[in-house]
Amino acid sequence: MSQGNRDPDFYTSLDTLSRLRYKATGFDFLPNQPINSLLTGRHVSKLRGRGLNFEEMRHYNVGDDIRTMDWKVTNRTGKPHVRIYSEERERNVYLLIDQRAGMFFGSQRKMKSVIAAEIGALIAWNIIGATDRVGAIVFDDSSSVTVAPHRSANHVLKLLSQVVLKNHALGVESAALSQRSSFSGFFKQAQRLVKHDGLVIIITDGYGYSSHNDDAIKKLCQHNDVVFCHVTDPLEHQLANLGDVVFSDGAKQVSLSSDDEPFREKFSSDVTQAIEGFAKLARKFKIPMLHFNTIEETDVQLRAQLGHHSRTMK
Repeated sequence: MSQGNRDPDFYTSLDTLSRLRYKATGFDFLPNQPINSLLTGRHVSKLRGRGLNFEEMRHYNVGDDIRTMDWKVTNRTGKPHVRIYSEERERNVYLLIDQRAGMFFGSQRKMKSVIAAEIGALIAWNIIGATDRVGAIVFDDSSSVTVAPHRSANHVLKLLSQVVLKNHALGVESAALSQRSSFSGFFKQAQRLVKHDGLVIIITDGYGYSSHNDDAIKKLCQHNDVVFCHVTDPLEHQLANLGDVVFSDGAKQVSLSSDDEPFREKFSSDVTQAIEGFAKLARKFKIPMLHFNTIEETDVQLRAQLGHHSRTMK
């Protein structure tokens, strides 16, 4: 099957992701969220928003905010000094988009890999509209592609092109051979790209995460805001109770027998542990988690979870 004729529920396209630009409204990642937004709550710290850049040190003038006083310089010189800051006009936002073989799954509508690509596209278009910079790491089971943060429509198209390339490399063969690789290599790449005072949005199903990566997550959270976009399919929770099942990418098929009771129990345990483990990780580091399924429209889900009302898009 050629790329041009591929089923859009199985594989995304640059045209599809580009058109999401017109649906990337009605949500944001600003510090002050609506009361029903999932970015608020007792387990979630407020997002930092844009930071401050140091501009200059000068003598204190009547009316200056006492909180900007630099006491070290004041004590050293014997004269009151204040530090002057300006608000950053732009903030770096990093999208970490999972296109591993385990994401190539969907039971009713779209694949998890397609939903992840759409989430990334919607956020990227929204971010540049807010005059912030957006970058990405798009990763599969064997490698990752890094796109440094910039702010322009052409840059977003370049970023989404990388997502499409990884997405089109998925198939039954890659899913069958996948070992659900860990996040280790991906986090090493993230540490090189992400510096500080940014917003890091990790879009994944969470499979393959291990406690060995806790230090990397901790470091990201210390100097940046981190948000999880957790993508799952409803059938993942029921697969262990099925008999023989057949999976297809629209062109090829692979069958899986679950008649073996030990197999069903282990499969059920693996799925449950993966989903619950990722939720525990979010609670441990107080990371907001947005939940996505493969059935509903991606923009509607994103808008609803960030506390904004959905409206008709043309």
